[in-house]
Amino acid sequence: MNNEFKPYVPADKVTPEFTATSIVLGVILAVVFGAANAYLGLRVGMTVSASIPAAVISMGVIRKILKKNSILESNMVQTIGSAGESLAAGAIFTMPALFLWAKEGVMDQPSIFTVMIIALVGGLLGVLFMVPLRNALIVEEHGVLPYPEGTACAEVLLAGEEGGAEASTVFIGMGIAAVFKFLVDGIKVVPGVITAKIDALKTEFSAEVYPALVGVGYICGIKISTYMFVGGILGWFVLIPAIVLFGGDTIIYPGADTITNMYLDGGASAIWSKYIRYIGAGSVATAGIISLVKSLPTIVKAFIDAIKGVKNADKSSISRTSIDLDMRFILAAIAVLALIIWFVPAVPVGFLGAIIIVIFGFFFATVSSRMVGLVGSSNNPVSGMAIATLLIATYCLKLTGDVGAHGMQGAIAIGSIICIIAAMAGDTSQDLKTGYILGATPKKQQIGEIIGAVISALSIGGVLILLDKAWGYGSAELAAPQATLMKMIVEGVMSGDLPWALIFIGAFITIVIELLGIPSLAVAIGLYLPLELSSTIMVGGIIRAIVDKKTGAKEGDAGKGVLFCSGMIAGEGIVGILLAILAVIGVDAAIDLSGVLDTGLIGGIVVFALMIYLVYRYAMPSKKEK
Repeated sequence: MNNEFKPYVPADKVTPEFTATSIVLGVILAVVFGAANAYLGLRVGMTVSASIPAAVISMGVIRKILKKNSILESNMVQTIGSAGESLAAGAIFTMPALFLWAKEGVMDQPSIFTVMIIALVGGLLGVLFMVPLRNALIVEEHGVLPYPEGTACAEVLLAGEEGGAEASTVFIGMGIAAVFKFLVDGIKVVPGVITAKIDALKTEFSAEVYPALVGVGYICGIKISTYMFVGGILGWFVLIPAIVLFGGDTIIYPGADTITNMYLDGGASAIWSKYIRYIGAGSVATAGIISLVKSLPTIVKAFIDAIKGVKNADKSSISRTSIDLDMRFILAAIAVLALIIWFVPAVPVGFLGAIIIVIFGFFFATVSSRMVGLVGSSNNPVSGMAIATLLIATYCLKLTGDVGAHGMQGAIAIGSIICIIAAMAGDTSQDLKTGYILGATPKKQQIGEIIGAVISALSIGGVLILLDKAWGYGSAELAAPQATLMKMIVEGVMSGDLPWALIFIGAFITIVIELLGIPSLAVAIGLYLPLELSSTIMVGGIIRAIVDKKTGAKEGDAGKGVLFCSGMIAGEGIVGILLAILAVIGVDAAIDLSGVLDTGLIGGIVVFALMIYLVYRYAMPSKKEK
C-alpha cells in the first residue's frame, strides 16, 4: 500500500455524501442509463460506461442548479447511477434468450418477476462479492492497478470543482440524438438504413442512420472501430460473395431454395441470416474463450492476491475512509441469496445451480474486479466468462437429466446471474477506486451500489418485456446478438443440432486472426453483426481519430467528444424506450408520417452527414476552451 497517498477529502473531514439528493438523483440516472444501455446492447451487442456522464450530470445538477459544493455527493450519484448500466449489460446479454424460446413455443414467456429476481440476485451478489476484495485490490495495489474508468471519473469530478459547465455538453448530445431518433423511428420520414447493392459481388454495403452507433464508435476509438469494421468486411465482402459464387445451385437447408435464389429473393441479408450468423457465432464464442484463457495467469494471480489481501487486511483501522460493510452482514446476505436461488421457482436451477453460481460467481467477481483494474471495463471478458459458465452449467444439467425446456431455462438463469455478477463486480471496483481517490466512505458507497442494483433490477424486467412487445428480440430493431449466441450455445449442447461446420469455420477464422496478433473479439463481433452497424460505428471511430489528431489528444484521453457521444447514446436510448411504449399502446401508427413524407435515400444521406458534422462540431474544443 502507498502510505503517502492522501485522498482529496481527508479521512478526518466529514462532508455531505449519502444524502437524499444524491440518492434520488442517482436512482433516476440508474433507471435512465440502465434502460438506455439495455436498448443499445440489444441493438448492437455492446454497452458503454455510464460513470463519467453520470458524474458530469450530477455536477451540473448539484453545483449549478442546487448551488451545493459537495464532491462526495456527486460521487455518490455516479456510484448509484452507474449500477444501472452494469446490471443492464449483464441482463441483456443473456435473458432475451428466454423470450426467443417463448416465441418458438419452447417455454412460456418469462414473467417480470422472473427477470427481476434473476437480475436482483446477480446484482446483489456482484456487489457483495466485491466488498471483501476492496482492501486488497483498491487500497493495497493503489498505483499498481490503474482502474482507468475509475481514475478518469475521479479526474472529471475533481475538474468539476472548478465548474460543472461540461454537463451542458452531455445534455446537448441527448437532445440532438433524441431529435434524430424521433425523425427516423418516430415519424419515420428518414430511412434508418442507407444501402447500396453491389450485384457484381452478390452483396451490399449499408450504414444505419443512428446517432448512438456513431457515439459508440467515437467512444471506442479508431482501433476497436476498425477491428469491428474488418469483421463486417470479411463477412459481407468475402464470405457472402464466396458462398453465393461457389454455392450456386446448392441446397443445404432441407426445403430451402438454392443459394442463388435465396440471394435473389432476400439479398445479401438472407445469406447472412442463414450462414454468416452461425460463422459469426462460432467466431465470437471462440474469441470469448480465448480472451478468458489468455487472462488465466492474471485470473489465478488475482484470486490468490485477493484472498491474501483479505486475510492480511488491517482490521485495526477505523478511519472513515477504511470502513466497509460488516463481514457478518456480507456472509449472511450471500447465504440468503443462495437460498433464494435454490428454493424460489422463478430461478429454476435447484441446489446444483446454486452451488455453481456461488462458486463461479465469487471466482469471476474476483477476476472481473482485477481485470477492470488492469485493462478497464471495456476490455473485461465478461462474455467469455458467461460462455464458459454456460457451457459448464449446461453440460452439468444435461448429465443430471435436466434437459428440455426446464434445463435450457436453468442454464440461461445460471449464465445470466454469473454475467450480472461479473459486470456488477467490475463496476463496483471502478466506483470504489473513484471513491478512494476522492476520500469517500466505502461503506456508504457500497450501500449506494446495493441501492442502484435493487432499483435497476426492479426496472430492467419492465424494460425487457416492453422492448420485446414493441419490436421482438431477434428483429432488425433488436437483434440481441449476445443473447442469440447464448441461446445457440445452450441448444447446441442440449440437442447437438447446430450447423457445426459453420460454427467451426468461425472458430478457425478467430484462431487465424488471433495468430496474426489482432484482437479477435472485436473482429468477431463485427463478423457476427450486420455490416450496417459496424460501418456506422467505423464512422464514429474516424471522427475520433481526426479530432484527436487536431487537438493533440493521446489515445484513451476523454474530452468533450466522449461526453457529447455519451449523451447521444443516452438520448437515443431514452427515445427508443418512449417509442417502444407508443408501439405497445398502439399510438406509433398515428405519428407515422412515412406515407405522407418519405425523404428516401437523399434524406438518409443528408441526416447522416448532419449527424457527422454535429459530432465533429461538439467534439472539437471551442475558441474559449483552447
